[in-house]
Amino acid sequence: MPLDQVDVDNIEEKQEEGKEMSFLDHLEELRWNIIRSLSAIVLLGIVLFLFQDRLFEEIIFGPTNNDFLSYRAICGFSNFVGLGDAMCFTPPEFEKIAIGFGETFIMSIKVSFVMGFMLAFPYVFWEAWSFIKPGLYAKERNAARGIVFVCSFLFLMGVLFGYFVISPFAVNFLAGYTLPGVQNSPTISSFINYMIMFTAPAGMIFELPVVVYFLSKAGLVTPEGMRKYRRHAIIGTLALAAVITPPDVVTQFLIGIPLFILYEASIYISARVQKQYEAEFNS
Repeated sequence: MPLDQVDVDNIEEKQEEGKEMSFLDHLEELRWNIIRSLSAIVLLGIVLFLFQDRLFEEIIFGPTNNDFLSYRAICGFSNFVGLGDAMCFTPPEFEKIAIGFGETFIMSIKVSFVMGFMLAFPYVFWEAWSFIKPGLYAKERNAARGIVFVCSFLFLMGVLFGYFVISPFAVNFLAGYTLPGVQNSPTISSFINYMIMFTAPAGMIFELPVVVYFLSKAGLVTPEGMRKYRRHAIIGTLALAAVITPPDVVTQFLIGIPLFILYEASIYISARVQKQYEAEFNS
């Protein structure tokens, strides 16, 4: 039997028996958590790379197509409320070019593994949680029950929000913004970098309620404090939206509104945590 396998078996036995693990055992366990997480990302990245034609045509370049789901949904909503085609819009036509030697290959690799990470996020988070969980008390583990599902759900919802809501408006604004005598032909690398910026940060921002939950558990955040600084939070929300979105007022409000909703939801979560703590303290 390989030595690495023996180490893993010993660690699992100690965890099952409730024995205290040494510092080296923790490092060994962390190493395997990282290896398994990276393996999942690489495996999904390879699969996506093998289907890169469909990946780019239907997903990456999706917001540049006139029949993209978001454009059709907005136009359908416009007709539904009786505005006709007033809200209908489609992205301007533009060519995406590659100016660097091997740029298309490098971008294919980058897209495959970035999307591989997004798809593998639930498993990666589960690996991280499985490393942290044994060090918690039973009460803390019960309080964090379902955290893997909640965090994965919020992250994927944030990514989908960035893809279907932010990116169509951002692409329309950036591709349609021109200067006299300048032809707007973005490089493939700049387009992909912006698409990543529209999606990945939104996924992390949607984790705000979970962060507030644990900060409230630690006593670092209170609902009273969040209500007191609500106005400051609104300004901060708009500033954050301006950073992660193009200088387009519509796009900034599209990301600002869900951020504010998440902040209000976090106040409710913090209040629930405080009530639970007071009930336990008084009992």
